[in-house]
Amino acid sequence: MKTGLIIRHTPFEGIAGFREPIEAAGYVLDRVDVTDPGFSGLDFNAPDLLLMMGGPMGVYEREAHPWIAHELERLAERIERGLPTLGVCLGAQMIAAAMGAEVRPGAVKEIGFSPVTLNDPGAVSPLRHVAEVPMLHWHGDTFDLPERVELLASTPAYPHQAFRRGPELLALQFHAEMGEDPRFEAWIENGPAFIAEAGTSPERLRDEHNAHGAAAVAAGQAMIGEWLRGL
Repeated sequence: MKTGLIIRHTPFEGIAGFREPIEAAGYVLDRVDVTDPGFSGLDFNAPDLLLMMGGPMGVYEREAHPWIAHELERLAERIERGLPTLGVCLGAQMIAAAMGAEVRPGAVKEIGFSPVTLNDPGAVSPLRHVAEVPMLHWHGDTFDLPERVELLASTPAYPHQAFRRGPELLALQFHAEMGEDPRFEAWIENGPAFIAEAGTSPERLRDEHNAHGAAAVAAGQAMIGEWLRGL
């Protein structure tokens, strides 16, 4: 039996559309919230697959969120061991920080559905499934590219949208898991100032979600399925 552990940084950012391909690949999934009493003693090296999801906090907000420093320490050890790890949005930023890269506020907030641009390595990677498909973006932080990783995708505002190290590590700034999950409404309800700063609106986001969500999830599932087959 293969095990997968979801690290959830906030209740409304779960695994969403990625659950189907991960379970189809034979993983039995469990989940832990960073607010759970047992999180501080969690062994990050125990699961066969670690899934680091998103959250509204910044990696650099360690005084406000003391668990971040402990999470980075354990994540760095797992990455050093070459154990299969996936990071999404904050999860990708945590991976970058655990590998020694700086995470900082971006120049703009990027929110809404739009495609990512794949470079040559990205075009022959599992990300080929998301080529030209509008993906959900919901971020205001960026990061330097860690050493010894391969950049796969970019957008004009955020050049580091995805990277990998070998077959076992994949970090995605964009949300290829979201598009059909009803928790999208909680994202809107919890982020009015963030949405306004990005120059969009709840109405526009709902319209984009209705127009692009199903295709985004299907592409994201195909991407994750191929990545898992390569482990």
